Amino acid sequence: MTATKDNSKAGAGRTIISVDAMGGDQGPATVVAGISLSARINPDIGFILHGPRAVLEKLVAKRKNLGSRCEIRDAAEVVSMEDKPSQVVRQGRNTSMWSALESVRNGEATVCVSCGNTGALMLMSIIRLRKLNGVYRPAIAVMWPSPNPQGYNIMLDGGADIRADAKDLAQYALMGTSYARNGFGLTRPRVGLLNVGTEEHKGRSELKEAHDLIAANARGGDFEFVGFVEGRDLPGTKCDVIVTDGFTGNVALKTAEGIAKFISDELRQAFRYSLLSKLASVLAYTSLNRLKKRVDPRRANGGVFLGLNGTVVKSHGAADATGVSSAVKLAYELAQSGFSDKLAARVASATLHDQDDTSEELTNGESE
Repeated sequence: MTATKDNSKAGAGRTIISVDAMGGDQGPATVVAGISLSARINPDIGFILHGPRAVLEKLVAKRKNLGSRCEIRDAAEVVSMEDKPSQVVRQGRNTSMWSALESVRNGEATVCVSCGNTGALMLMSIIRLRKLNGVYRPAIAVMWPSPNPQGYNIMLDGGADIRADAKDLAQYALMGTSYARNGFGLTRPRVGLLNVGTEEHKGRSELKEAHDLIAANARGGDFEFVGFVEGRDLPGTKCDVIVTDGFTGNVALKTAEGIAKFISDELRQAFRYSLLSKLASVLAYTSLNRLKKRVDPRRANGGVFLGLNGTVVKSHGAADATGVSSAVKLAYELAQSGFSDKLAARVASATLHDQDDTSEELTNGESE
């Protein structure tokens, strides 16, 4: 799926990605470096870059491969990490984040990518793109490295909303399975509900209700519900989609990032301990490099906002050029799959029924 309007700078016939250049912790130079890396890898991507024109023109001029691939949209103001989402929505019309979302809303770009303030981006996305009909709460779906054949599990919600009742969690299961089908090609994804134990009597009341509701809708939704799962299953092989509330999901995500960094730092120190350990690191270089790539958060960078009339990819705020490039790659893959339209079709065709109502099922929707 490509943008419906021709952007002379971005290039006709390319998949156009709208990029907020000003939201990351490392500044616009890193964002421009990231999209330049993506442009070198994939000739079929074009960009609309949003931010202060005077700043971005200088940065883009240093990247010769972006000359005919990137259109700059002037946006003088920036959403900071400290800004309150409600304030940004009221006063943020001149920001790069608002401008980036407008390009998707107007059909000029297929996906928006931003490293900016998550709360502001989500609220602004809801205001500008609107929720899909039938969606209670949008969610952020994040990728979790896993030994599963697809290489990653999907967890949602990753922090869009700290609250979620039983119907929200059941809807997350539907949206997560749509992402698994279109993002990873899984025909019948396995869904697990995150809890403090796998026994059905454990957990809060809304989790028990969600368990029964997801189970009642599994057959009609064409996914396999494996029941409750625990934190150890996030990187495991028991399921492909893990459903939880945004508070728990965000804590789990940030904990995993911290652990990955801790292990990486400890291994680096261990192999510097002695001459013998340095020699061992040389002999094990290939295996260590493979491990580093598997646990590197930059390579799984990009949370997808699900439940909106348009696709938004939230890059980590501290992402470097490699991380930004990973988020752009995810945005491109979703655009190519027509993900936004397929998710809309699945949500429109799926009406959650109560756990006791087993006579009525959700529309199958094989291709969604």
